[in-house]
Amino acid sequence: MRAKIVIVDYGMGNIQSVFRKFSLLGITPLVSNDVSVIKSADKLVLPGVGHFSNAMENLKTLGLYDILNDSVLIRKKPILGICLGMQLMTNLSEEGDAVGFGWVDAKVKKFRINNTLEFKVPHVGWNQVEIKKESMLMTGIDNLSEFYFVHAYVCKCNNEADVLNVSNYEMEFDSAFERDNIFGVQYHPEKSFEVGKTLINNFIQL
Repeated sequence: MRAKIVIVDYGMGNIQSVFRKFSLLGITPLVSNDVSVIKSADKLVLPGVGHFSNAMENLKTLGLYDILNDSVLIRKKPILGICLGMQLMTNLSEEGDAVGFGWVDAKVKKFRINNTLEFKVPHVGWNQVEIKKESMLMTGIDNLSEFYFVHAYVCKCNNEADVLNVSNYEMEFDSAFERDNIFGVQYHPEKSFEVGKTLINNFIQL
């Protein structure tokens, strides 16, 4: 029996492109902000594009904050956070000085670039990711593979053991983390062609 995967719709996401990528792999995820649907999921995807504090406000207004905490921390359901979705899993963000879920001991900081002629913010485009530890999410993905990024803020984990990938854009930053059932990627696997397809399929197979 295939896992029931729910993409959490809180009004700030690249939901259609994520949905299409799962569909290409033969999985039709549900897109929902209904508490009962999210509660029934086997796995969750938390996408996102936009402002950190607005996203947290939306999640709370929709009544999704508590059910996501329960699903992730108590029921230990696998969850994949993409871009802003990854950042929301951390303790807090400089973007709006807002508090996140705190599932991973990390902070979200604004890119601080010195060479602004060469390195533009937001960081948009392809960049290598270095794999820092073994993970089922990285199965079949070569070290230093390139993924597609669109972001102006970066994560910094306080616990090195949580770091799954690092990338460099003038400065090194944590481009993915993994802690138990919690997976977060700063890049966009849904926009990263075959390597992104492999990552999403790995999440499906967890």
